[in-house]
Amino acid sequence: MNLYSINLGNFKLDGGAMFGVVPKSIWNKLNLADENNMCNWVLRSLLIEEDNRLILIDTGMGDKQDDKFFGHYFLNGNDSLDSSLAKHGFTKDDITDVVLTHLHFDHCGGSIIRVDDQLVPAFKNATYWSNEKHWHWATNPNDREKASFLKENILPIMDSGQLKMVDMTNSPYEDNLQTINIQPSGILEKLSFIIVNGHTKAMMLPVIKWNEKTIVYMADLLPSSAHIPLPYVMAYDMFPLITLEEKKIFLQWAVENDSILFFEHDPRNECCSLQLTEKGIRPKEYFKLNTLK
Repeated sequence: MNLYSINLGNFKLDGGAMFGVVPKSIWNKLNLADENNMCNWVLRSLLIEEDNRLILIDTGMGDKQDDKFFGHYFLNGNDSLDSSLAKHGFTKDDITDVVLTHLHFDHCGGSIIRVDDQLVPAFKNATYWSNEKHWHWATNPNDREKASFLKENILPIMDSGQLKMVDMTNSPYEDNLQTINIQPSGILEKLSFIIVNGHTKAMMLPVIKWNEKTIVYMADLLPSSAHIPLPYVMAYDMFPLITLEEKKIFLQWAVENDSILFFEHDPRNECCSLQLTEKGIRPKEYFKLNTLK
């Protein structure tokens, strides 16, 4: 198995929204805000190469929205999906599977492209993976979250016939994470999921077994290493108290299992290990994915 970090560029979000109840005097030291209170974040996907499968986890924002939409998010940087794939010798047509941790626009927007005014899959040879609970939540959004669930990113996936649902019939999860149980993906033996519900319903955290290591793609449970302390919960989360409990249970499990965290939005740190300190669980060591052996 080979793992590749795929950088899709950077974008900006309001620092207060990203750090919730934590005061700016504290979080501004972790990710410095500009004059508009906006902090820079990365869009980072993970590519898994195993046998004849090439599995992409999340697809970033894409580029099909209008200038008004992107004017809210200040895209910046030189990285793109195509250029990052090309660095490793791949194109979008090589992707066999696309795993969508959840269907917020910054995680699935690159799944669909506009061709001659038609919305079609960006990965024409891939199977797209979600789960029924989250799909239903995203296609019947509440008023607070509907701005993140854009129909043009979601419905064309189903219309294409390329969508499959992860089998959750044996999942132990309800609305609260009580203990860590690993849900088989049905995609690859070494790929499984932890299901969490605080940020949005039934978000999937991919767990990859690689060279006797456990790597967890954190999606928006921990969008960056700065969110590891328990009170650092995003205002974007639908159920922040559930997020708080999920973080507590997950981090304890991750320490006990010597897991490596892979961050989707951290502008500086791709990965970290964890340690227990007198202040609680904190990062132990930061490193790039390509330094792992």
